[in-house]
Amino acid sequence: MTTGAFVCSCVDTCELDLEAVRNGIDGADVIASSSHLCGEEGLPAMRNVLAEHELDEVVITCPEPQVRAGFRDLAAGVGIDGETVTFVDQREGAGWIHEEAVASDKTARLISAAVAGREVDSAEDRGGTLERDAGSRVAVIGDPEAAAALPEAAEVTLFADGSELASWTDDLENVLVERGRLVEIDGRFGDFTVTVESRVSDDCVSCMECVRQGPDGAITRYPVDVAHDAPDGEWTDCCPTDAIEMDGIRRSVEFDQIVYPAGDPRTQGREVGYHTGAVDAGTALAVESLLGGIEKPAHLDLEMDACVAGDSGQPGCNDCVDACPHGAVERAAVDAVEFYPEACLNCGACTSACPTGAVRLRTPSNERIARQVEALVSPTDGGSGGPGEWLFGGDDEGIETPVVAFVCSERAAGTIREYGQLQAAGETEIDYPPLLPVSIDCTDTVGEAHLLHALAAGADGVAVLGCGDDCSHSGPNPTAELVTRCNRAAADLGLGERFAFLSPSPGATAESVDSATEFAESVREFAESLREFVDGLDPSPVPAGEHAATGRLDAVGGNAGIDPLPGRADDRYDGSTPSFASHAWALESVRAITGHADPERDLVRGLKDFGYMEVSEGCTLTPTCATLCPTDAIRRAIEEGRLEFNHELCVNCGICAEGCIEDVLEMHDGLDLSLLPEARGGEPWVTVYEGEVMKCAGCGEPFASTASADVLREKVGDLVGDLGPGEAELFEYCRDCRTSLMAMPSDPAPPEENERDERDERNEKNEE
Repeated sequence: MTTGAFVCSCVDTCELDLEAVRNGIDGADVIASSSHLCGEEGLPAMRNVLAEHELDEVVITCPEPQVRAGFRDLAAGVGIDGETVTFVDQREGAGWIHEEAVASDKTARLISAAVAGREVDSAEDRGGTLERDAGSRVAVIGDPEAAAALPEAAEVTLFADGSELASWTDDLENVLVERGRLVEIDGRFGDFTVTVESRVSDDCVSCMECVRQGPDGAITRYPVDVAHDAPDGEWTDCCPTDAIEMDGIRRSVEFDQIVYPAGDPRTQGREVGYHTGAVDAGTALAVESLLGGIEKPAHLDLEMDACVAGDSGQPGCNDCVDACPHGAVERAAVDAVEFYPEACLNCGACTSACPTGAVRLRTPSNERIARQVEALVSPTDGGSGGPGEWLFGGDDEGIETPVVAFVCSERAAGTIREYGQLQAAGETEIDYPPLLPVSIDCTDTVGEAHLLHALAAGADGVAVLGCGDDCSHSGPNPTAELVTRCNRAAADLGLGERFAFLSPSPGATAESVDSATEFAESVREFAESLREFVDGLDPSPVPAGEHAATGRLDAVGGNAGIDPLPGRADDRYDGSTPSFASHAWALESVRAITGHADPERDLVRGLKDFGYMEVSEGCTLTPTCATLCPTDAIRRAIEEGRLEFNHELCVNCGICAEGCIEDVLEMHDGLDLSLLPEARGGEPWVTVYEGEVMKCAGCGEPFASTASADVLREKVGDLVGDLGPGEAELFEYCRDCRTSLMAMPSDPAPPEENERDERDERNEKNEE
């Protein structure tokens, strides 16, 4: 693939040194610049470059939506797919808010990151759509106005939910009105089940006798139903059709979509086909768009063989279920989870939580994010390893403190963009630090592996910029807790606190505040918090531009060129497990960091994907924990009487502790550097328990611990102890010998007696 990069200074309104930007870009095959790329001279020149060099992919600096469309058309005119055109904001994000040297440095890094991301996208299959058929049945709960506002193409059923709807009859002409109060809603898009309960059966003919004779206000006229708290009494005998059932009648009805304005938006309200909150034109359009089914991009790649949700009836990791705010993954069984991709909104919460890579975002993939971060952090000054002098050896410096910012696509990105416009318009002068942004749909995409990798790549710090407590994806943002944990880990690794979670004030957008002055003040507060974070960072001892992640556990030094270590579990290191899974990627980053930093302690706290094992007395060396472990991090060496643990492979899922029949195994959170193979001469296995081994009374091979035999003797010794031959008890034999013994006659006859019986039998036949 041939990639071209085009740089523009927006008619010199951006503080950019175009030559410096060109010289600082890495990875592009063709680089061109113009002060007015979309102008009368710029467009023809750009077309000539595209055609002459037969470019396959293009990165263009342009923040203007209308102009971007023109560039896509231009690329399409010379045979370049519009999906391969990537845009970089060099204006609001750099040239309008920073001095020239910093803006030029930042722009070059942004373009290099975009090129690196395009290379990953080209190498990976990001295609595919998700389809699910559905009908047009829509249930509305308790809101006649919402039911009346839905499109005519929908088959709308309104459940009264105790409301009196007599005044709505004209507006509900095309709506089926049903009695019944909501009991529960189950299922998902295309297969919802609504359960309601009423105290009037379908035998009702709406004669109004119960309304006249029943308790005041306890019975609705349309649809006729009795309140759940209405008193029983003789009045119930007034119904000529015996339709009143004071014990209640439950029924369940199936629907394709649900509209429940009073529903909790933090439960199913974010699921596809389940609409909560005020019903407006947007809700009606959303309902209409889902009639007949859904077709959407497939956001997730699933590799369930790598899942550690459980095994053999034991619950294990539940991180994806706990993390997903949209109901797109559920625990289908005690030892399995199930994904519903049609409900996925691409927030990335499940993927950042998954330690093994069983679920991954298609775009942006973890590898793409990794390459973007590495390109952003790498210096553009010829590889000197620090900001130093800018490209031409002058006194001007580029970015002195490289800080990666994971920026959500909604409030944070909008605030930064609007800040740039305020700065250009002269309405504010705020010292905004030159953060190096990585755009993501939602900060839920970011996990501990992303944060640690940024430090391993050489960033001085990492800011996660999201929506805060009012996140439109997740509600109260769990990323703040992630940052707290990872700051503890960074401190233990000897780097001090390097992470921050920051968000604009809730609702702080130019359209939502009362005045431009108020908005400018909210932006100023946001920028000042960013500046305070950046100014508080010390230079990192980890050099920038040296680490390129593999996302694997192939070698002790990650990608440092060290040969794989001996004694590894082959199926975990042979390339069959997903790359850039959180556990492996994070560990690789820790190894890169500790190559330059001096950890404060062996036990690195705060990392949820790592755990170490403790086994107390009472272990009988049964193979249960080793059999249950989904990552092969436990093995039983019965010949030596040892239980061994591989800290490098353990993802802290907890299945072993759940399944331990003696209840003597305990897992602790944290990454213990002293247990890694590089700290132990290359040996990945550490002995966590030793016991006395018993040899088989038949074949002499070691097969179990004496402790397990003692347990059996105590429990069933009086029942089976004397079944073994001679003085040995039955459970003193291995399984093979025990099977052979049980198949033998209980009291075999001597050989001479057998021979006599056979001779007598032959004589009897001869006499006959």
